[in-house]
Amino acid sequence: MYICICNAIRESELRNVARRCPGDAEACYAALGKLPSCGSCLCEADEMIAEERACAFVPTHVAA
Repeated sequence: MYICICNAIRESELRNVARRCPGDAEACYAALGKLPSCGSCLCEADEMIAEERACAFVPTHVAA
């Protein structure tokens, strides 16, 4: 599925870059060598990035 039609950014690409790039959707787009065009995808992209980072987080220990 495409997240950003203007830049042809797929969901899989965005999720992949979210795991290695700190920052919001604009920062992740920049890591892909792209800039937001119309901006209508940014809210959804930010939500997807947050979701991906939350799923990728694996705690190393639990506080007592």
